[in-house]
Amino acid sequence: MSLTDFASPWWLAFAVVVAAMAVGYVVVQRGRRKHVLRFTNLELLERVAPKQPGRLRHLPTALVLCGLLLLTVALAGPTTDKRVPRNRATVILVIDVSLSMKATDVEPTRLAAAQEAAKSFADGLTPGINLGLVAFAGTASVLVSPTTNRNETKTAIDHLTLAERTATGEAIFTSLQSIETLGAVLGGGDQAPPARIVLLSDGKQTVPDFETDPRGSYTAAQLAKEKGVPISTISFGTRYGTVDIEGDRIPVPVDDPSLREIARLSGGSFFTASSLEELRKVYDTLEEQIGFETTRGDASRPWLVLGVLCTAAGLATALVLRQRLP
Repeated sequence: MSLTDFASPWWLAFAVVVAAMAVGYVVVQRGRRKHVLRFTNLELLERVAPKQPGRLRHLPTALVLCGLLLLTVALAGPTTDKRVPRNRATVILVIDVSLSMKATDVEPTRLAAAQEAAKSFADGLTPGINLGLVAFAGTASVLVSPTTNRNETKTAIDHLTLAERTATGEAIFTSLQSIETLGAVLGGGDQAPPARIVLLSDGKQTVPDFETDPRGSYTAAQLAKEKGVPISTISFGTRYGTVDIEGDRIPVPVDDPSLREIARLSGGSFFTASSLEELRKVYDTLEEQIGFETTRGDASRPWLVLGVLCTAAGLATALVLRQRLP
C-alpha cells in the first residue's frame, strides 16, 4: 500500500505522535524502575507496595496505542479497487443467421445452441446495461434497439430465422449506428456511455468479397476502434460442420482467422466455442468483463472497526488489571 492509495495521506503523520507516546511510556517505566531500585529495604518494599500484575500491566497501554495507530490509518482514508455494476453502458449482441448456422456439429444445431446461450447472456447482464440485438446474413437488421428490457431481446432471439450469405461488415456498421443513436438519445455528458459489440459467427464474410472493402468487416472493425467500441468475437462451431442445401452436402467450417482479426483491429477479445457448454462459458466471461467496472472505493471501515475494538479492549483490560484507566 502506497501513499497514493490514501484519500488523505497527511493523516498518517499522526503515527509519529503515537510513536512518541510509545517511547514516552517506555521512558516513564524505566524511570520508575530506577526509583524502585533506590529503595534498598526490599523486604519493607514488598509489604508497602501494591502487587503489580507483572508484564501484563503493559498490555492495556499496548492495546490503546495499537488502536490509535489503526484509527490513524482509517483517518487517512485507505482506498481499494472495487467491482461495481455498470450503468448506462450499451451492448449490442450480434448473431449470424446465415444458412451455415443450421449445421448440426453443435447439438441440436448451431443456431439453436446460440439462441439458448444468448438468452442466458441477456439474463446474466447487470440491470443497468442497455442490450440490443442485431441479426445478419446477406444484410443486417436491428431486431431490438438497446434497452434494459430483457424480455424484448429474448423474444427476438427466439424468432431468429436463417437466410443466405454473410455480411459481417454490415452487421458491425449497423451495430455502431444503433449505439450512436442511443447515445444521442441518452445524452447527459461530454462522453458517450461505454459500449461493446459481441459478435457471434461461424463463417467467413461473403458480402462484400473482401474484408478490406469499404463495407467489409475489417473496415468496420477499424471504425469501431476509432469510436472506442471494442468488438468481442466468438467463433462458434467446428471445422467439421456441414449443411444440406438442395441435396448437396456443403462443408461449413468455422473461420477463426477473420474473427480474430476483427477483434484485434477493434481492440476487443476473440473467443472460440465448439459446444453449447463452451459458448455459455464464453458468455459468462463476457458478462464479467462487460457488466462490471473497477473503481477506487473507500476501504477505511475495517481499519476503523479494528481501531475501535483494540482501543476498547485496552481500556477494558486496564480496568481489570489495574482497576483504573491507563
